[in-house]
Amino acid sequence: MKKTGIVFLLLILAFLLVWPFIGPEYQVYLTLSFFAYSVALLGFNLLFNYTGLLSFGHALFIGVGGYTAAFLTSRFHIPYMEVSILVTILLSGVVAILIGLICVRYIKIYFAMLTLAFGMLFHSFLMKTYHLTGGDEGMSVEQPYLLGMDFSSMDQMAFFSGPYYYYSLGVLILASIAMWRIVHSPFGLCLTSIRDNPDKAEYLGIGIRKYRLLAFIISGCFTGVGGVLLAPITGHMDPGMVFWTHSGDMVFMTLVGGFSNFFGPMLGTVIFITLRDVISSYIEYWRLIFGALLAAIVILSPGGVIEVLTNLFTLIRRKIMAGENAS
Repeated sequence: MKKTGIVFLLLILAFLLVWPFIGPEYQVYLTLSFFAYSVALLGFNLLFNYTGLLSFGHALFIGVGGYTAAFLTSRFHIPYMEVSILVTILLSGVVAILIGLICVRYIKIYFAMLTLAFGMLFHSFLMKTYHLTGGDEGMSVEQPYLLGMDFSSMDQMAFFSGPYYYYSLGVLILASIAMWRIVHSPFGLCLTSIRDNPDKAEYLGIGIRKYRLLAFIISGCFTGVGGVLLAPITGHMDPGMVFWTHSGDMVFMTLVGGFSNFFGPMLGTVIFITLRDVISSYIEYWRLIFGALLAAIVILSPGGVIEVLTNLFTLIRRKIMAGENAS
């Protein structure tokens, strides 16, 4: 990573650290969704950008994480957040293996449709098993313990803008470091080689299906952890969280932000969450606006908003350097 990029990331981190002290309480609360979806999209983009597989059913894993948190906190009275995360990683891995063994045998539209089908199967399961999952009414999620500490005596918004905010930020930082190491490891290079030229990769001895399956498992685990972080924010999990439109929202965030850049999907979450909050307060059919926005970005800037910002930054830097040389 270039020095300017590191400086920019440190500035963003510094801003996020002080944001709860300077930002409006509601806006700080919205930032929690950014943390959760950013972790989830780290996993989604490993599959989409680095492996070349588009999933239209990835909200399934958000549901696995969210319902795990709901079961552990409200049914089994195990409020520890770390337990929810560890159990979610285990369950997401198992689910990803079972689904991935079938899905990774196919590519392109066939892979997308298979993941969509499994996502809708899970949605139907949650709807029909009323005695287990609450059906369309869903399940409540109790306030979790963080690092073994009980914050139930705190006001709920104070909890979210304080301990839970910094806990979620910490999880995002750790997840980002882990994913950065993955995509820049020999394993990540194998994934990109499979994406760019699967025939040549297979000729070089890379097991295509094995690597795609491993990518699918890792992707599911990261997305599941994002679901765990999202559950206490909503306070409630229902089948709508795994519906195909929620998976579509994840695709939207990734495309708008810029899937070819590691941090692009994170920018996409900021854009999505902010615009949804603003536009939905004025118009009921906010998805119509989002659809038009996505079409415009795909046509005008396929690399997403982060590509526009990168090009703009490069242009400004060149003009500054040209002015210094002229003087």
